[in-house]
Amino acid sequence: MDQSVLTIIVGAIALAAGIIAGKFIFAKDTKKQVEEAEQQAQTLLKEAELRAETIKKEKQLEAKERFVQLKAEHDKEVLEKNRKISEAENRARQKEITINQKEASLDKQIKENEAIKENLNRQIEVVNQKRTELEKHQEEHIRRLEKIAALTAEEAKAQLIESLKHEAQTQALTLQQEIVEDAKQKANKEARKIIIQSIQRTAAEQTIENTVTVFNLETDEIKGQIIGREGRNIRAIEAATGVDLIVDDTPEAIVLSSFDPLRREIARLSLQRLVADGRIHPARIEEVVEKTRKQLEEQVMEIGERTVIELGIHGLHKELVRIVGKMRFRSSYGQNLLMHSREVANICGMMAAELGLNPKLAKRAGLLHDIGKVPDEETELSHALLGAKLAEKYGENPAVVNAIGAHHDEMEMQYVISPIVQACDAISGARPGARREIMQQYLQRIKDLENLAIGYQGVEKAYAIQAGRELRVIVEAEKVTDADSDKLSFEIAQKIQTEMTYPGQIKVTVIREKRAVNVAR
Repeated sequence: MDQSVLTIIVGAIALAAGIIAGKFIFAKDTKKQVEEAEQQAQTLLKEAELRAETIKKEKQLEAKERFVQLKAEHDKEVLEKNRKISEAENRARQKEITINQKEASLDKQIKENEAIKENLNRQIEVVNQKRTELEKHQEEHIRRLEKIAALTAEEAKAQLIESLKHEAQTQALTLQQEIVEDAKQKANKEARKIIIQSIQRTAAEQTIENTVTVFNLETDEIKGQIIGREGRNIRAIEAATGVDLIVDDTPEAIVLSSFDPLRREIARLSLQRLVADGRIHPARIEEVVEKTRKQLEEQVMEIGERTVIELGIHGLHKELVRIVGKMRFRSSYGQNLLMHSREVANICGMMAAELGLNPKLAKRAGLLHDIGKVPDEETELSHALLGAKLAEKYGENPAVVNAIGAHHDEMEMQYVISPIVQACDAISGARPGARREIMQQYLQRIKDLENLAIGYQGVEKAYAIQAGRELRVIVEAEKVTDADSDKLSFEIAQKIQTEMTYPGQIKVTVIREKRAVNVAR
């Protein structure tokens, strides 16, 4: 028990001694740290004072430099302002001098003007005096003249005015007549110039329309196939196309004769197809001819479209385009109708351009002026009036319609382009080599021959072949008997003999064919 108490006491004493010793050591270390901290603080304070002094000096130096710079700028601004003020003072002084000079000049001018005004007033007074004296003398003179002439001043004035008026009218009429004559001469000269230039700028062709086409063959053996047994093939071709086939001793060639270029072209293309195919018999011939006719219709449309595109004509009705294409296979006095119409269109466009008119409208009228020559049906109207009717039907411009109908003076000309189209049509047809009167008369005789036969009842088709020396008439078997055929042939021959004028003789052949067709299914 005592030992443990002793241990506790000793421990307590040792603890107390440790605590005291620790406090003493802590106090000593704390003092040392405080001293070191004070030394560091003194060091930092000295460094801060030195740094502050350095910064102070730098800022003072910068402030001095900025002050010097601002002072220099201020002095410069002051100098500039002083310079501007000085310049403004100089300008003001100069203006003042100028104003003083102007005032002096104005004063001088005012004095001179006053002097001139006084002089003018004196002159006006003199003039008024002279005028008064002159009026008195004039009145006295008029009284003397009235006394001598026994007329008043108003009557004399009226007579003088009437005399001068009559003289002026005479001179005006003379001058007007001279101007009109001069204008006519200039207009005729200008018109000749325009027409000559238009003709010179047109490349015209020497056109001669033939009435035969030569169909070339590879060998003469094909001629036998074309003729057929007892000539049935060649008769079928002639009946289907209306073209006369001349097979003679000419090697490797057959001549297709017809006044109608469209028929010749159908016959040529049909023969070309038949020869290439090799199957030549009447049924095949009719089939090929029908297909060729349809194909040629497409070709006609293509020719019309190409023509209007080349001439720069737009918006033309399709039916009119087809009629333009058909003109390729028609002729007028031996001149190809399409080439003639193209030529007229080009000349119309040139003349319209020279005259300051619409060249496109003139071209359109020139191209369509002869569309009445290719009708789908026979009519009693002239080709000019029929063409105008067709153009109006398909919505053409009234100026174009009038130009078509009036180009042969069958309608009254209402638009400026109408005489232009008429003149250009005459230019195209009248140039050397363009037309052949004999050819047109021959074609007209052939047409009259065919129309004469078609006028009989029961006649289906009529073809003039062999240059008009033979007329083949195809009749409907249901309407015309064999006995009627003989009678019809005689009547047509008699009518030709009495109504037509022709060289030589014309053979009339009436063809009546009865076909019975059935189909095995």
